[in-house]
Amino acid sequence: MSTKSKLTILIVDDSDITRNSLKNFFEDYKLEVITCSDGLEGIQMALECKPNLIFLDLLMPNLNGLKTLQVMKVVKDIKSIPVIVISGNTNKQNVIGAIEAGAEKVLSKPLKKDLIIKSVNEILGEDVLKKSEGEKTLSDEDNFELRRRLVKFFLNSFPEKKKAILEGLSTKNKDLMNIAIHEIKGTGGLIGYPEITVLAGRIMNKLNQSHIDWNYIRYEIDELFNLIKIVEIPKEELSF
Repeated sequence: MSTKSKLTILIVDDSDITRNSLKNFFEDYKLEVITCSDGLEGIQMALECKPNLIFLDLLMPNLNGLKTLQVMKVVKDIKSIPVIVISGNTNKQNVIGAIEAGAEKVLSKPLKKDLIIKSVNEILGEDVLKKSEGEKTLSDEDNFELRRRLVKFFLNSFPEKKKAILEGLSTKNKDLMNIAIHEIKGTGGLIGYPEITVLAGRIMNKLNQSHIDWNYIRYEIDELFNLIKIVEIPKEELSF
């Protein structure tokens, strides 16, 4: 465990939105935050930095979250570091698998602020995520600006995800599609478009069936792209 006076959180997630959102959230509480987008890199960073707590996504390329967790829990130098698993698919099988592999908790995406605070404080101590006395909470303007940045980030990163989805469609590579759609699914609710999360989840469920109806998938992908076309960066409303 880290001996530094400043507590350190390691976030391992392939979603740019999730990494940046959690980083901003924890830095607001004066915690040190390290992020990476891959399970193998996450293991390496855990060994190098010895964080106090790890947030670990389940669905990632190269080495998924469950396998990453299993490795972490057998490596002497990091096996005692508590891990909170986060996932957009917290069905019974995933929850049981994560807990059996050594996770302290499993949280569902989109992540909720009160559950993050409750979980972190239960693991690290009640005063970890506690605002300094007299410190102001986020104003409406701050919340608006945060959402505006998230939407802008999502729109800027979407062309790369769209390219991966279309490539997966043309080659019938469901793994490639799952990775990109998983990130979109976890982001929709965060940016104020829950219908995107619902549709992306439906597509992922169909992709994970034993028999895949690719015509149906193509139709739903078109619908998903059409939904994303209407996403706009929020603009301040004038008040009189």
